Amino acid sequence: MSEIRIIDAKKVYHDVPVIEHLNVTIPKGSLFTLLGPSGCGKTTLLRMIAGFNSIEGGEFYFGDVKINNMEPSKRNIGMVFQNYAIFPHLSVRDNVAFGLKQKKVSKEELERETQKYLELMQINQYADRKPDKLSGGQQQRVALARALAVNPSVLLMDEPLSNLDAKLRLDMRQAIREIQHEVGITTVYVTHDQEEAMAISDQIAVMKDGKIQQIGRPKELYHRPANEFVASFIGRTNLIDAQLEDRDGKAYLVFGGSYTLRVPALDGVAAQAVRVSIRPEEFLRDEAGDIRGQITDSVYLGLNTEYFIQTEFAEKIQVSEESTFEEDLVKGDSVTLRINVQKLNVFTADGSRNLMKGD
Repeated sequence: MSEIRIIDAKKVYHDVPVIEHLNVTIPKGSLFTLLGPSGCGKTTLLRMIAGFNSIEGGEFYFGDVKINNMEPSKRNIGMVFQNYAIFPHLSVRDNVAFGLKQKKVSKEELERETQKYLELMQINQYADRKPDKLSGGQQQRVALARALAVNPSVLLMDEPLSNLDAKLRLDMRQAIREIQHEVGITTVYVTHDQEEAMAISDQIAVMKDGKIQQIGRPKELYHRPANEFVASFIGRTNLIDAQLEDRDGKAYLVFGGSYTLRVPALDGVAAQAVRVSIRPEEFLRDEAGDIRGQITDSVYLGLNTEYFIQTEFAEKIQVSEESTFEEDLVKGDSVTLRINVQKLNVFTADGSRNLMKGD
């Protein structure tokens, strides 16, 4: 396994830069996810690491080895694709053994490593089947076993679960996390699914328009997003315009010209127009709360219930709370709320920067 360093990377399509001045270090042995919407450059960057796309600028390293001009076959990578890319005419065992045969390892090593990954991926019972006799999840396990069997320095995974149904996706993402931790291989994982990224990653790089917006642990990105894009892309949030005011050295947020909230973490920050991000679970129902609202709709989701509430300063906010058997609020009911001040985020008016101090 290798640390991956990317310094000042550049990629150009048809004379238009799609990635420029991109820098990232992916720690050795970590599961690192490139997350973002379609067209943000995440798969392009993955293919540059793999050697499938040319590199127009910058330096790419596996450990201390520069790989810019190295053939893909020489980079010692394992690759798992969205469409599995396993050989339909070969058995499961022969698919897993394919890369080892290409490396011309000894017969003993071939049999030992093939068996090891058949068992690790829990597909040993399907060893003699052809891929068309397997489910999508089983086929993806074959693809992962084949990629790992050659003992690569780096494992690259491009939207590997997007063709699976919801239940299989949940099962496979847990399997991938467990296996990656057990094998300890440096893994770069591409997805547009933020829940998937949060569930499996050691670190996530959130991308937009060919640029990395923020790198951090899932918890960091959720609770302290660097900008409005990250806040809205990772999870759900209410984004509300407000005015930050300084009153004798104390910071207050004023919503809609009427509701005022004291925010000690912003003391000393200059008065300005701001955008406030409040997660649905950080609006708390409280009889002693000072925000009055009326329920306009609700959605029962089992563990949680989502409420849409009209307040004096916002036409519609989303509030999430744990469902209870006893109580069922309905459209038209009045509620009082308070805000968990420690968990809100406040951005500049253009959404480009978080004004909150780190925890």
